Amino acid sequence: MDMVIVWALSWWYGAGLAVQFAKLRTRLENSYDYFSIGLLMSTLFAPFRQISAGKVNGPLAVQLRAFFDRQLSRVIGAIVRLTLIVVGIMWLTIQIVLSIFILVVWLITPLLPFVGFVITLSGWVPSWR
Repeated sequence: MDMVIVWALSWWYGAGLAVQFAKLRTRLENSYDYFSIGLLMSTLFAPFRQISAGKVNGPLAVQLRAFFDRQLSRVIGAIVRLTLIVVGIMWLTIQIVLSIFILVVWLITPLLPFVGFVITLSGWVPSWR
């Protein structure tokens, strides 16, 4: 019986903890990839969904209109990308906090039966009033 407890605790704090770290890391990497924060930062001022943003030939009025269209598209793109970056960073922050909570719960879970045993021996009875 003692060997089973030793084996279970060695797995819990060894391989099991490593699996938990791997799951948490994968979850964070997937979220980072989903929001593409690095790519959004590198293309922050790129035109937003503009198929033809090249040089326009024609009169000055047409060229000025195309220039301002491209600038407006860049502003819209920057606003959309900044919004996604902020939402992505907020989501990653929430996931990091939850990951820390999960790891703390993982670390203290094997201790809970001993805590319950000590509380039982001390004579503590929960009050439901």
